[in-house]
Amino acid sequence: MKKTKEKNILKIGGGIIIISLGIFLSFHFINSAEFHFDITNHSQTVIVDDTPKKLTNPPKNIKAIYLTANTASDEKRMDEIIDLANKKEINAVVIDLKDYSGHILFDTKSEYLKKFETEDILIKDLKTLINKLHKNGIYVIARITVFQDPVLAEKRPDLAVKSKKANGAIWKDNKGLAWIDPAAPEAWNYILVISKSVMQYGFDEINFDYVRFPSDGLLSDMSFPYYDGVKEKREVLKEFFKYLSDNLRPLGIKISADVFGLTTVFNHDMNIGQVLEDTLLYFDYVCPMVYPSHYASGFLGYKNPANYPYEVIKYSLDTAQIRINKFKEEKLAENPYQNLRIAVLRPWLQNFDLGAVYDASMIIKQKEAVYDSLCPNWKIEGFDNCSNYNGWFLWDPKNIYTPSALEDEF
Repeated sequence: MKKTKEKNILKIGGGIIIISLGIFLSFHFINSAEFHFDITNHSQTVIVDDTPKKLTNPPKNIKAIYLTANTASDEKRMDEIIDLANKKEINAVVIDLKDYSGHILFDTKSEYLKKFETEDILIKDLKTLINKLHKNGIYVIARITVFQDPVLAEKRPDLAVKSKKANGAIWKDNKGLAWIDPAAPEAWNYILVISKSVMQYGFDEINFDYVRFPSDGLLSDMSFPYYDGVKEKREVLKEFFKYLSDNLRPLGIKISADVFGLTTVFNHDMNIGQVLEDTLLYFDYVCPMVYPSHYASGFLGYKNPANYPYEVIKYSLDTAQIRINKFKEEKLAENPYQNLRIAVLRPWLQNFDLGAVYDASMIIKQKEAVYDSLCPNWKIEGFDNCSNYNGWFLWDPKNIYTPSALEDEF
């Protein structure tokens, strides 16, 4: 059991339980239970609030694994994940609540969202799942894909990217997936309402993926119903980032954004609108996908960068941190007295075979690159005083992780 476990003194299933008492009993309960006493008939009504709450003592540094909704809905698999977390260093999970398909995979309880008919509720009892994870001290992050959204594009083609050649038919990328125009205001609100619906389940953080314009397919064939092609794509996304921040962070929810790994080393937006500096004021954590297999041949002089996980990730994060430090200095120079909140890097690491076989040794090299870059003295001083470090995510689309690559839980 992890030291950060949340302990429930009383655990009673949802609903109302009537307990007949022959004598008066005095109870002391924790975790928002309500009690109503009827002295006349000596009965007690116990109303138990089983609504999940965020972890009161979350881990300082997050070490998470990604889970699909199918995995999250499988009780046996989740017991295995929890067992892994209790035995190893994993202390968090990232769960799909809206995935690449665009389907919303949980019950939002939102009349507004249900009108779109985009729900496909795979996780039937999300409340119980979150309570179980929190009971085991596991930090829970909701993953929401944003502008890649085939389902919403089908339901609301007026919001979708169109094809110029196909007389206004929905445009699709190389994987046959449709996209929503990142400049569409209603699409922004749609994502915001989903995010607020997530909060009722006690998630500790919301992670946004596909916060960009399309990167592959016949890009010259794209036609946007809202984006005018004049404003820089990065400015469109920057406004969206601010919109999320202004509407979510005041509510006490932490938010993070996934960005291409190359945002760490490129100063331009790669024609997808992502620039590292544009994220820093609007998220708590920025999560570059520094998968070595995704770097092109020739990067740092390597024919196959996937064979050099330490070197690729160390260079990427070093470069990113230099840029973040410079950004912070410039902002403080503008106003030394401002309460400046700058996002912290928390990278995605590769736990899948692509470009090379990623066994335990390759995963360990990636972790060490993160530590050496963002917490250089970790071997001597540990991680407590590393303000630039906040852990890492592991990605395997099949959710099959490598225990031997993970440190034992002490």
